[in-house]
Amino acid sequence: MKTRILLIEDDAKLAELTAEYLRKNDFQVTIEGRGDAAEARIVNERPDLVVLDIMLPGKDGFEICRAVRPVYHGVILMLTARDEDLDQILGLELGADDYIAKPVQPRLLLARIKALLRRSPNVVGGQAGEAGDPDQPDELTFGRFRISQATRDTSLGDDSIDLTTAEFDLLWLLAKHAGTILSRDDLLQELRGIGFDGLDRSIDARISRLRRKLGDDPENPLRIKTVRGKGYLFSKHDWQ
Repeated sequence: MKTRILLIEDDAKLAELTAEYLRKNDFQVTIEGRGDAAEARIVNERPDLVVLDIMLPGKDGFEICRAVRPVYHGVILMLTARDEDLDQILGLELGADDYIAKPVQPRLLLARIKALLRRSPNVVGGQAGEAGDPDQPDELTFGRFRISQATRDTSLGDDSIDLTTAEFDLLWLLAKHAGTILSRDDLLQELRGIGFDGLDRSIDARISRLRRKLGDDPENPLRIKTVRGKGYLFSKHDWQ
């Protein structure tokens, strides 16, 4: 089966050109031009990936992302009309897996889509990621906290933690390097294949969401610590 993409874009010409390019690269693409119809389509059709514009008639992309994220576990890639931190951070705070600023070159969009799908556990059509390194553990435990790369499950005590694909990937990377400081550049290179430009706040936004989900004190975090001027550190302790 081909990987299914739902493209939510109100510019009909742009949407059709983008869809045609993705179809030529072996994706199955459908288009929705209205925000007030997009939510139901995402929930009912369950595409593997949603490309979601922010500015839409009827309902904007932020509202859609907020509404579907609790029940839709596929990948959400948001398109921002302006390359502004506020748009990007808000989208990530609401559960988007990644963002890309418009106008976007089709090849860049394709590369970002493929990178997201490689990490997604829910994808079909042969786009899933490669098998892990046999020399690396596929499950990590710290006190009451457990994270499994094999099943992509995360729990704290008896409580399962619901994470987006991007949140899981970041948490797994931090946990795999528990006790080691990872810079924003380290994290972006590993997760998105790009370096830190001094402006990108995507890692910070995801760290904020992870702390909330892990019950970490945002004012004095102990489980995912901020090391000023250096990066982030996943604690081996403080998981009781």
